Amino acid sequence: MITVIGSVNMDLIATTPRLPEPGETVAGTDFTTAQGGKGANQALAAQRAGASVKMCGAVGDDAFASEALALLGEAGADLGLVHHIDGATGTALILVGGDGENMIAVIPGANGQVTPADAEEAVAAMSGGDTLLLQMEIPEASVEAAMKAARGKGVTSVLNIAPLTDAVERLAPLADIVIANETEFARLSGRPAETLAAARTELEALHDKTGQCMIITLGGDGVLWARDGKVEHVPSLKIKPVDTVGAGDTFCGYLAQGLDAGTGFAAAVRRAAVAGALACLKPGAQPSIPLSAEVDARL
Repeated sequence: MITVIGSVNMDLIATTPRLPEPGETVAGTDFTTAQGGKGANQALAAQRAGASVKMCGAVGDDAFASEALALLGEAGADLGLVHHIDGATGTALILVGGDGENMIAVIPGANGQVTPADAEEAVAAMSGGDTLLLQMEIPEASVEAAMKAARGKGVTSVLNIAPLTDAVERLAPLADIVIANETEFARLSGRPAETLAAARTELEALHDKTGQCMIITLGGDGVLWARDGKVEHVPSLKIKPVDTVGAGDTFCGYLAQGLDAGTGFAAAVRRAAVAGALACLKPGAQPSIPLSAEVDARL
């Protein structure tokens, strides 16, 4: 069983020929809405990957609340720990450029009211050997409370340190597995890595120092992982991205499913990397998350 404690959003997505420079206005070509939020995205990815998933979070009392949970509900995720509170559901304002790259502003809304008590309640219902998946779009105190409670229960905690905050250096050591992109990993290592070889060197050094299992997602350059003294690189599928929103969340959810199911670590990372790449072929965060059969067909 996987429990995800995290954010639930509605994404408001505008497509433009290119991303604007600061202070610049660019005419858009399309506008859509889609379910999002890093927590909900990762929960849906894990569910579509084949896991049984319980989602813990919060939505508001506005028109976005039920729509934000629609795909999770349709997929069969347990939403019993999603609280409905007074106020607005979380939203993300997303600009997608013609090359598939994006800019995102997140308004927390109800996500800011996921409390440490909520997190502890969710972990209390878990069993030893279960998997806990966390991100940084809910209050830091709630993320910390969840990981500390997980350690006391023998639950495997997976922390995706996105979006990057000043708390990640303090919180990351509490997790069993840390997932970061290259920018986020630079906060942990203390220096940016501009090449794949440099990223591998930095990962090896930090893993040797901490012994912690760490994964760096590198977009088109694939994935680097370090575990039990071993460092490996997994190349990415060669694709032409349409929209990279949600690719990292898809990776996290698929990885959590693989580990929870007892799949070997290297195989779980590879399957998650394929899933993350396929998520770039469709627009929107949750609508783009591939089904298990789609991913297995590309392995």
